[in-house]
Amino acid sequence: MIRVERPTDADIDLLHPMLRKAYWSPGIPRDTVARACANSLCAIARDETGALIGFARAVTDRAVFAWVCDVIIEPAHRGKGLGRGLVRALMGHPDLQTVRRWMLGTADAHGVYAELGFGPIKAPERLMEVIKPAHYKKPAA
Repeated sequence: MIRVERPTDADIDLLHPMLRKAYWSPGIPRDTVARACANSLCAIARDETGALIGFARAVTDRAVFAWVCDVIIEPAHRGKGLGRGLVRALMGHPDLQTVRRWMLGTADAHGVYAELGFGPIKAPERLMEVIKPAHYKKPAA
């Protein structure tokens, strides 16, 4: 079951180790995960027992822009369309129906998101970024 909902503290306890090991957020502290969730629109996939098995969030102004991030699925549940379903749930949320620009970044799941309409940036020369060193350290191997 996939729903847009705020994660509980127990959900954060499960989500944090997953994100701490992810290539995009190595070593992220639990309090940073909790704060990011509190300030985003979150989608959660749960198994038949209600346990968290997948997660995604949208950083958004709920009017014109949304950045989809932290799409992550428990390894045993990958390959079942849950990532796409989580993003679809965010895109279908009533508060986001006027969003004009949806963005996300991925190292290896371009095909997953292409089915939802995502593609290469049309004018990359218009975009700029600042990347600051991580405020947290990589987890020990």
